[in-house]
Amino acid sequence: MNMATEVVLLLQSHWENFSSDLKKGDAASVGIVVGLIVVLLTIVIFRLFRQRTDRKGILLVGLCESGKTLLFAKLVHKKFVKSYTSQQDNKGLYTIKNAKKSGFLQIADIPGHERARLNFFETLKSSARGIIFVVDSTTVQKDIRDVAEFLFTILMDWTVHSNKIPILIACNKQDVTLAKTAKVIKPLLEKELNTLRITRAAALASIDNVSSRSNYLGKKGKDFEFAHLAPVQVTFAECSALGSHGESGAAELNQVADWLEKLV
Repeated sequence: MNMATEVVLLLQSHWENFSSDLKKGDAASVGIVVGLIVVLLTIVIFRLFRQRTDRKGILLVGLCESGKTLLFAKLVHKKFVKSYTSQQDNKGLYTIKNAKKSGFLQIADIPGHERARLNFFETLKSSARGIIFVVDSTTVQKDIRDVAEFLFTILMDWTVHSNKIPILIACNKQDVTLAKTAKVIKPLLEKELNTLRITRAAALASIDNVSSRSNYLGKKGKDFEFAHLAPVQVTFAECSALGSHGESGAAELNQVADWLEKLV
């Protein structure tokens, strides 16, 4: 039972007495109930604020070979590492300390393998302050269906919407000459998500007329756009975890770092 439900039940339990006392003009009883309401509302507001500030996790998600692990290593350890397919997550602290603010976030690099990524996402999503969805900008057109299906799952998640978790689409590997830019990748994803939304809704409707009761991605009657997901904010950024100078050079993660700083 959540906090809001507890408050409603408690107020309902006192409502009859409160109504009776109000009719009788019992000022003392009315004052007690009003005071109780103020205290309970204060507790609710405090709990909601604390839940948000307690969420320090940043989930690093994406398909295999998208460059998640190298991005994780550059953000957390500030160095190059050779990545390999793993069934385990990596966790580390990302520290921000500058003239404007200081703090930390706990970044979790979730495995890209389909079965593992969904399990880890389910386990860690409630602690997420933000989600970075890493896209391989060199293969996104070829892998658009797989990318969109995973992103669709995240965008439809109840916890993501209830916690208003912001999402960054990190268009990685921008150091490669033929990499697609964020301006190209965004409409590609919107088009594929729109198609996926239609096919998913049709499949559900054919089974049990579920589509009428299910959450709907975006706005009905309009082609899908990321702007339709408000209050969940989806931002696009271009980056290169490897960098244009290879293993010995610095990563190009300014847009990612700026986005993370806003969450601290």
